[in-house]
Amino acid sequence: MKILTGIQPSGKLHWGNYFGAMKSMFDLQAKGEQLFMFIANFHAMTTVRDGETLRAATRDVALDYLACGLDPARSIMYRQSDVPEVQELAWYLSCLTPMGLLERCHSYKDKMAHGFDATHGLFAYPVLMAADILIMNAQLVPVGKDQKQHLEVTRDLAQKFNNAYGEIFTLPDAYIPETVATIPGTDGQTMSKSYHHTIELFEDAKANKKKVMAIVTDSTPMEAPKEPEGNSIYELYKLFATPEEVAAMAAAFRAGGYGYGHAKKALLEAYHRLFDPFRARREELAKDPATLEDILQDGARRARAAAAPVMDKVRRAVGL
Repeated sequence: MKILTGIQPSGKLHWGNYFGAMKSMFDLQAKGEQLFMFIANFHAMTTVRDGETLRAATRDVALDYLACGLDPARSIMYRQSDVPEVQELAWYLSCLTPMGLLERCHSYKDKMAHGFDATHGLFAYPVLMAADILIMNAQLVPVGKDQKQHLEVTRDLAQKFNNAYGEIFTLPDAYIPETVATIPGTDGQTMSKSYHHTIELFEDAKANKKKVMAIVTDSTPMEAPKEPEGNSIYELYKLFATPEEVAAMAAAFRAGGYGYGHAKKALLEAYHRLFDPFRARREELAKDPATLEDILQDGARRARAAAAPVMDKVRRAVGL
């Protein structure tokens, strides 16, 4: 099974990134699947307008993935910009993409509603995403629920291309783990770095604690019973804690006498139990930037080797 996922280096990675995409990728890696992970620096240019910021963020993403479990000996990690064939394929797909298909994409409309600039790059984002996936002939794509529509666009474009030029592309399927629900941010809405309500993977302990303790809750008094389901703290705790710990917190909420402050402290403890070893690993990796670059360059070489036969078929099919 060939599996592909990508992440934008448009800000610090957060809990939503880890539980929404990263963890599922590491689980698949452990099962011996063929994994491609790209750092989507082309995509990030829709919002990041400073070169050094983008370069630094790209390095940070690579460090985060390696620290949290990506094994470059078993998986292929590369920068999107190191595989120029992606942009070439995006053009071929653009020539077949109906405007109406992109106009219906909810991600674009949502970003417009939040004040983002209406650029062609943002509008055509799903086409470039389709090129990322199809150039590797990926069969499975771990995505968050907010990206599922873009994968449907990818399938539509692959089918249009195949109908026009012959069976070249594999139609990918989404991989959305059933155990991972929408991950709330500090304000209760879906966690996204676009809306500045995230809790980062590796920010310093003081800032991390401040964000967790500031998670928005209702005004139910501590002594009153509370329904845990739908409570942001409880939903986040379920991601970190064991089933027994989750059941204990649910029971404490329903019994009363258990406040949101108690739950936030339990959430912090569960976070540190999981991420402190990752943090130590990241600090060691950051001391050796040459090795990090070697990993990315080797990943690019392997990714281009995988893309080459696909692009050869595409160029021949379109008449180039």
